[in-house]
Order: sequence, then C-alpha cells, then structure tokens
Amino acid sequence: MTREQAQARIEELRRLIEYHNYRYYVLDQPEISDEEYDRLFRELVELEAQFPDLITPDSPTQRVGAPPLEAFPEHTHREVMLSLDNAFSDEELMAFDQRVKRFLDLPPDTAIEYTCELKIDGLAVSLTYEDGVLTVGATRGDGVRGENVTPNIRTVRQIPLRLRMENLFDAPPPIIEVRGEVYLSYREFERINREREEAGEPLFANPRNAAAGSLRQLDSRITARRHLRFWAYGIGYAEGAEFQSQWEVLQQLKAWGFPVNPHTRLVKGVDEALAYCHEWRARRAELDYATDGVVIKVNDLALQRQLGATQRAPRWAIAYKYPAEQARTVLREVRWQVGRTGVLTPVAIMEPVQVGGVTVSRATLHNLDEIRRKDVRIGDTVIIQRAGEVIPEVVAVVTEARTGQEIEIEPPTTCPVCGARVERVEDEAALRCINLACPAQIVERIRHFTSRHAMNIEGVGEKWVQRLFELGYIRDPADLYYLHQHREALVNLERSGEKLVSNILNAIEKSKQAGLDRLIFALGIRHVGEHAARLLAEHFGSLDALMQATEEQLTAIPGIGPETAHEVVEFFARPENREVIEKLRRAGVKMTMERAQPKATPFAGMTFVFTGELQSYTREEAEALVRSLGGRATSSVSRATTYVVAGPGAGSKLQRAIELGIPVLNEEQFLEMVRRAQAESAL
Repeated sequence: MTREQAQARIEELRRLIEYHNYRYYVLDQPEISDEEYDRLFRELVELEAQFPDLITPDSPTQRVGAPPLEAFPEHTHREVMLSLDNAFSDEELMAFDQRVKRFLDLPPDTAIEYTCELKIDGLAVSLTYEDGVLTVGATRGDGVRGENVTPNIRTVRQIPLRLRMENLFDAPPPIIEVRGEVYLSYREFERINREREEAGEPLFANPRNAAAGSLRQLDSRITARRHLRFWAYGIGYAEGAEFQSQWEVLQQLKAWGFPVNPHTRLVKGVDEALAYCHEWRARRAELDYATDGVVIKVNDLALQRQLGATQRAPRWAIAYKYPAEQARTVLREVRWQVGRTGVLTPVAIMEPVQVGGVTVSRATLHNLDEIRRKDVRIGDTVIIQRAGEVIPEVVAVVTEARTGQEIEIEPPTTCPVCGARVERVEDEAALRCINLACPAQIVERIRHFTSRHAMNIEGVGEKWVQRLFELGYIRDPADLYYLHQHREALVNLERSGEKLVSNILNAIEKSKQAGLDRLIFALGIRHVGEHAARLLAEHFGSLDALMQATEEQLTAIPGIGPETAHEVVEFFARPENREVIEKLRRAGVKMTMERAQPKATPFAGMTFVFTGELQSYTREEAEALVRSLGGRATSSVSRATTYVVAGPGAGSKLQRAIELGIPVLNEEQFLEMVRRAQAESAL
C-alpha cells in the first residue's frame, strides 16, 4: 500500500470508527457488532503503526491511553467557570425567581422561561476545540485555572475528538469551550469497587469520588479502563458562534456530537420548575448515575448577560439541591458474606430506617480495615447513606451516643458457610475462605459466569443459579451446558414451564459463541477483569495457549502485571479448574479467537525489547510497529529476545542484554530495519 492509499484508508477508517462510536456511546443505537468494530480499529492501528507520521490527535487510536505523566500542567480557562448558588427548599427557589425579576425590572407575576437540567454528581470539565478538533480537556479547578487532563479526556468515548458538522454552521467555530460533567454510572462504579475489593485496595466512597480519581490518574491507561461517561451542558468562550438561548445551545451541542441529558426540560415559570424538581427527586432512583439536584437556568441568553454574575456565581442560574441521603440507626449484628474468590465482606444488620424513600436494614462495612478505621462496634448508633444512591454503607459512628455496652467486631476464624479456615493474605485488607469447594464461592462463581459482561446468559440470574445449585443440577459453571439433559425435570419445577426453560436453554446454547475474551473473564480468575481478559485473548488466541503460558510470558504483555500473571498461572495449575475447562470444551464452548495472520516479513519470529528514550516514536508506538510487521515486543529481556533497541538513558535492560549476548541496536539501526521490512511487505 502506498502512502497516499494508506492516508485515504486511514481517513475513511477514522470516519467510520467515530461514526460508530457516536452511534454506540451517544445515541445508544449501534449499527455493527463488537467484532466488526474491533476489526476496523485493528486495521487503523496497524496502518498508523506502518505510517506513524499520519497519526493525528483526533484519531480514535489516541483514546486508548498514553504513557504516564509526572504531573498535570496548569490550564487557564478562556472564560471563568463559575460556581452555582444553592437553593435547599421550595421557598429559596421561589426567592431566586423573584430576585431575577427584580433585577430585570419585570412584574412579579411574569413567568420567566427556564431550562431545568439534572445536576449530575460528577466532575466539571472544560473542553477546548480549535477548528473543530479537541485540543485541551481541563478540570474546573478554582474556576480560573484547572488541570490539563487532555490524555485522560480523550479516553472518554462519549466526547468527540472532532465536532460533527450536522449543525447550523458551515464550518466549526475557530475556538469553542464546551462545558460538561464527567461521571461514572452506578454499574461501572460497582464493577470498579468489586475489582478493588478483590485486589485488597481501598474502595471508592461514591461515584463522584471514583470519577474524580479516575480522571486525575497520571496514567491515562488506567482512566481508559474506568469507562467514564459525559454529559454536555453549556458553552464557555465561543469565537465564531452565537446563540439566542440555553435551549439552542443544548440542541447545537447534540448536533456537534455531544451527549446531552435527555431529561432536560424547557419550562415556563417557577411553578413548572418546582414541579420538575419534585418529579426528579422522586424518580432519581430510575437513573443509572448519581444526581444531587436540578440546575435551573434563565433560558434567554440576552437576559443572562443582563443579569450578569457575582464574583463566584451567575445571577441567572441556581442549583436546587436535594437533602442528603443519610439517616441514623443502630447496628445490631455483623454478618460475613462470601464472594466468588472467597473474600469475606462484613455486612451491617441494622434497625430498619428510611433513607431517601427506601427502607434500609443492611449496609456494607467494606472490610476489616474500614471497621477499625471508623471504630464501628455492635450496638453503635451509626450514620448510613446510600453511597451513589444505590449501595447502603456505614459512613460514621455517633460516638457521643455510646453507652459502654457496645461490642468490638471480631473477624471470623472460620468460613460462615463451609466452616473452613479463614486467612488474611499479607498486604491485603481482605479475609478469605481457603476452601475452593465452599458452596458460597461456587454459587458466586456461577453467577459471575452467567453475568452480562461474562458469558451473558440471559434468564439465569441470582435466583435461578441458587435454585439449580440447591437442587443439585449444577456444581460448577460447566454444568450449565448439560442442563438440557434435565429438561423435563426443569419444566416441572414450581414457577417454571416449557417456554421459560426453552428460553434458558437457548440462551445457554447461544453463549457457547460468546468469545474467548468473555470466557476468560467468566472463569473468575483473580485480578483478571474485562480489560485484562481481552488482552490475554488477543495475545494468545486460544485458551489452550493461555493455559500453557508462564508468568514471564504473561508479564511480557503490556497491561499484565506480575500479580495478575501469578494468579493466571495458579488458576490453570489447579486440577479442579482444568476439569471445568474440559467439561466446557466437551460441551462445545468456543475457546479460540480468530486473529489476522501477520504478513511474512523479516520480523516474523523476532522479539524486540525497547529501553531508554526514543526520538521518533513513543515506546508504545515502536512496539505497535514491531507487531504490525509480524514481530513481538516484550518488556523484559530474556534468552528468547532477538534484539534490544537502546536509546539514551537505557539501564538494566541494556546491561542484561550485554550479559546474555543479545544484539543491541540504536534507534537509527532499528528504523533502517523497519524501512527494509516495510519495503519488502509492500512488494
């Protein structure tokens, strides 16, 4: 392929990928399968690796994360990002409405047009686009200066890297600052906390903290794995774009390709605004993200300019805040639940209490370290809240309410389900049941196996898994694929029937083709989440190859650390796990991934290690270049290494190469090899 042909194809691939990103992440209306999308993306990665001078900042490949930064540079907003004044009651919102009318010299009974927008509990950001291309993504900071977190912003797939031009303008504005909120869905928040809990890491208290922590990661590859989301709600500085109303701004943001909250409403007068606030206070539990109120804005931008702002907040907007979702109750008991990896989680059993309209009698205490840090005791009066409005947790103890009769919480020495010994692994907060045959672990492992992001077996939820286990039909995940042998018995179960059982068996049969990455994730290997499972599937191509991998081979894969590598090897070394995999194989579960075969080049069979600084490429780009030419790139030097490419600052890897007698190339020698290989592959 010539450079001109490559450039044309790269531009076409970028257009297609961003179009499908928009359909999937913004409209929630995908047009192609994940496999088709992945093929387009892999083709773009390979072409950009062959022609790195064609890589541009708005390429979809730039979303996947960049090397870690030492610190975030400062960014000055072109237009200040003001805070909002708050209204904590209906009376305060009505007083705001009267202030607006007095300032504008309007009669008290005037019905001002407002926009009502859900107040997302996330992190405010400003996105700068120059000639339609995203150039800077920054946090709010103090309103004048924030942190430039552009590499992390690029990983948020709902944020367009280039503005779509299905709008009122013939060309993108020269400069535009788009304002919005980065947030985490409840589902993603729970997934992240599950992974952190299993890894013995501190849990995030709520989705907002998790979103803020994710967006401010110096390593944007970590941010990319957190699946942050975004709602656009306004425009700051604008050059070459004029608007008449906030409602028009929101419609234009949608046309440019931004997600705008679909529940935003244009209302007439403060009474309609209050009705909206009351409605969403009652309905907020329907949402998959946290809201802590409603933002009410004067719709007419000319009136906004007339109203102006104080030093800290605009006079034309206010946040109607919902009351805190907290309550006091008494902790009566602590029960320890056993998860699929054997982790014991303490659950507080409390006097039932209303929290945000929901009766709560159970709350998580996270782990023993959190119990000790908060000094929680049985009999304590505690403050609980629905963290992220979903997961009840104990946030504090009311120590002044103590009577002296409270009892310290002691960790169990045996599993509450099977009675086996409980251990605490060094440097981990978690307690674990060591019995792999523990019924609680088995049920949780099967539930994980059937879950949406694993094998996605619809209809086989928590209740069915528990029921089938108790009846003796399943003892491990593989048994699901043999349930057809018990079809008649299942049909005759209470609250069952022919149609229900048929749907379940069809879903199980369909899941056999779920894919290698889903299967690896479904197996429930410690530290192997969805991202790591995909890396392993793409690298090895089959479960058999992965089962034979050594820790050294695993840690050579970018993104797979030593702890994960150790757990993978340990998992496949256990006879009981291999037996389950053999049962899955006999049942016909697909255990391979189709991979494009690399072209025959001089790099075929070669393994490269890069060390020190490179001038022409980042290390990740150089490794991608090697892979595109049929070679392998690893992070450690061994006797299997073919070449070490050393730049300025090379250290222990260079020394190791010299000790082993491995050829060492400088950057120019490596680039000459690349040029020869590319010329050969073009023939």
